[in-house]
Amino acid sequence: MTTQQNILVLNCGSSSLKFAVIQPLSQQVLIHGLAERLASNSAQIQYTLAGQADKHTLTPSQTDHQGAIECVISLLQTQDLLTSLAGVGHRVVHGGEAYSESLLLTNESINDLKTLHHLAPLHNPVNLLGIEAITQLLPKISQVAVFDTAFHQTLPEAAYLYGVPLELYKQHGVRRYGFHGTSYRYVGQKAAQLLGKNSDECHFLVAHLGNGCSACAIKNGKSVDTSMGMTPLEGLVMGTRSGDVDPGLIDFLCERLNQPLSEIMSLLNKQSGLLGLSGKTNDMREVQQLAEQGDTRANLAIEVFAFKIARYLGALAVSLPRIDALVFTGGIGENDRLTRSLILEHLAILGFELDGSLNKQNGDHKGRISTHESTLAMVVPTDEERMIAIDTHQLVSRDQ
Repeated sequence: MTTQQNILVLNCGSSSLKFAVIQPLSQQVLIHGLAERLASNSAQIQYTLAGQADKHTLTPSQTDHQGAIECVISLLQTQDLLTSLAGVGHRVVHGGEAYSESLLLTNESINDLKTLHHLAPLHNPVNLLGIEAITQLLPKISQVAVFDTAFHQTLPEAAYLYGVPLELYKQHGVRRYGFHGTSYRYVGQKAAQLLGKNSDECHFLVAHLGNGCSACAIKNGKSVDTSMGMTPLEGLVMGTRSGDVDPGLIDFLCERLNQPLSEIMSLLNKQSGLLGLSGKTNDMREVQQLAEQGDTRANLAIEVFAFKIARYLGALAVSLPRIDALVFTGGIGENDRLTRSLILEHLAILGFELDGSLNKQNGDHKGRISTHESTLAMVVPTDEERMIAIDTHQLVSRDQ
């Protein structure tokens, strides 16, 4: 194995850490894993190496992000992977307007990232913890930030501006930014390959559906509209997020429930979506099991979820000159045939007709789930980690 050819990808969540070592040229995943339940007594790392799954319980001193990353570095060293690293790529949720592409990090740019914390206070500070931990543990290695928002910096003003005083945008950056951009970039390129076209000549609607959900219109390989806004709360119904609500609802709930704004925002972010509608779970698989057992609230949650996605996709279609394909991706998008069928049923007006057998197998060899007479609908698995590894490799190689 050639030395210093691999990329370590880190994705720090509020109580978790996803990691992978990827060979960017072959796109082979050498090891991948998840440190979860951080800051608790049950914190552990699960990982897969050479097809073999294993896990490691974290000691009390390892249960924060710093400790978990130290454990990952130790694991890589034990498996003789540490010396093969050419760089570390980090998922950073919010790049604001400052970053329209991935960034090779310096001490100065790391400090600049701190000025964006107010745009994503739940995400960016945690993302920065991973960057600072690697700076301390591997001070000589190159690091790259890959931003969820960067892909959407091509949105036109008509798509990203809110109908509020323009001074709020000019002075405070109040606008729609969009998220899941790394996923959209990967899936858009992959879908174009499957169609035998260049991505810059394709027009796609993409639905990224998981615990977090969004949709995007991609025109000539560039994002021109998307469902998420200044924060990941706007747009579709999600696992625990409400998606779009009347802004007046927030003031109404503060008054009627006699709760502070922080509690209402927590309700919209953490107690709504599939969880709030079903009253039991934010996991679509469990919601569908409940619906099959006759749970009417679970059935309602499924219907609302699918309808809101279809309605948004219909709205996003006005940004495109034509629809080359509707692409489903993300955990639900890639695996949930019921949700896909319900969405396409609502989108018959755009010429979609489901092929039940293809949908049942999550698409043919090119991802198709629609009939050949239909507007094309397809399933394309996303891989944000590979996209981060590719970006990191390109920037690190350019810097050497």
